Amino acid sequence: MTTTTTTATGTFEVLTAGEDAYREAEGEARLTHAHGRQRFSGGIEGDGSVEWLMCYLPTGTARMVGHQRIEGSIDGRRGSFVMEAVGEHDGTSSAAAWRIIDGTGTGDLAGISGEGGFEAPGGKTVAYRLDYDLG
Repeated sequence: MTTTTTTATGTFEVLTAGEDAYREAEGEARLTHAHGRQRFSGGIEGDGSVEWLMCYLPTGTARMVGHQRIEGSIDGRRGSFVMEAVGEHDGTSSAAAWRIIDGTGTGDLAGISGEGGFEAPGGKTVAYRLDYDLG
């Protein structure tokens, strides 16, 4: 059986965001836990939540790793799934790569796989892309 990769593009709006430091010491990287909620539109319609672990460097840049959960619809199919995310923040904007974690799809999205990412130039509106297979 062959699968067809489809691309979903659109934007998400950042609804809430918060961040708490869990390690701060002079001369060391600052480590934080950040979290937020989003509303997706475009190829993905629904709500998202993200949990990040951030590592801020003295240069003002940061590296981040996290999990992004989306609940809603893609291609008219409803359900949820979770993605791993790895990204960078340059002090004003952020970008990250996503990969859907196998086995996390529910409902009509069971069996979903794929990868993509987002670019956040600053502000509450973020552009995303997700190349996915629904099996």
